[in-house]
Amino acid sequence: MVENNSDYSEYIELQDKMKEQVIKVDELPKNIRYVAGVDVAYNEDKELMVGAVVVLNIETLEVIDEAFHIMKIKFPYVPGLFSFREIPAIKEAYFKLQIKPDIIVCDAQGIAHPKGIGMATHLGIELDKPTIGCAKKRLIGVYNKEELGNIKGSYKFLKLDNNIIGAVLRTQTDIKPMFVSIGHKVSLNTVINLLNKLTPHYRLPETTRMADQLVNSIIKEV
Repeated sequence: MVENNSDYSEYIELQDKMKEQVIKVDELPKNIRYVAGVDVAYNEDKELMVGAVVVLNIETLEVIDEAFHIMKIKFPYVPGLFSFREIPAIKEAYFKLQIKPDIIVCDAQGIAHPKGIGMATHLGIELDKPTIGCAKKRLIGVYNKEELGNIKGSYKFLKLDNNIIGAVLRTQTDIKPMFVSIGHKVSLNTVINLLNKLTPHYRLPETTRMADQLVNSIIKEV
C-alpha cells in the first residue's frame, strides 16, 4: 500500500493538505461560456507523455482552442498517487491555451477517491479552477443499482459512510453510467447538470472525447 511506503510520504502528506482546501460549492461565472477536457497519453518505450487540454463552446460543443505538451515521464505509476504522474503535462498544456475555460472536466475521480483527492480535485486546486471528476469506473462508495433508472439523466447518489461523495449518472439511455463527483469549486448539482449537457450523443462527455482524440493523434507522432 502507498500509505506504508516512505518513498512517497511527502506526496501523501500533500494529498492530506489539499483535501482540506477543497471547495464544494459553485465558484463559477454566472454564465459559463467555455468548458475544457483534459487527457494524457504515454509512449512508455520512449518514456514520454503528452498532456492535452481542449476547450469547447458550452452551447455548441465546438472546439475553440486546444493545446498540448510533450515531456518526459517523471513520476512512476503508483496507485493512489496517479495525479502526480499526469498533472505536470496537463498544466503545461493549460498554460499554452489562448482561451482559458470556465470549468474543466477530467476523465478521472474528484473527491470520490480513497484519499478524497482524485486527479480532478488535485488539478483544480493547483490551477485554482473549477473542476469536475467524470470517471468510467467507481473506486469507492455504494449506491442502489436497482433504483438507478435506465433513462438519460437518471442518477443515484454515491455514498461512503452515509456521506454523499458523488453521483452515478446515466449519460445515455440503457448505457452504463458514469461516476461523477466534485473536483473543486463546484457543487454536485452543477456537476450533474453540466454533464447531462455535455453528453448529447455518447456515454462520455464531449470534453473527454475531444481531449482523448487529440492526445492519441499526437502520441502516434512522438
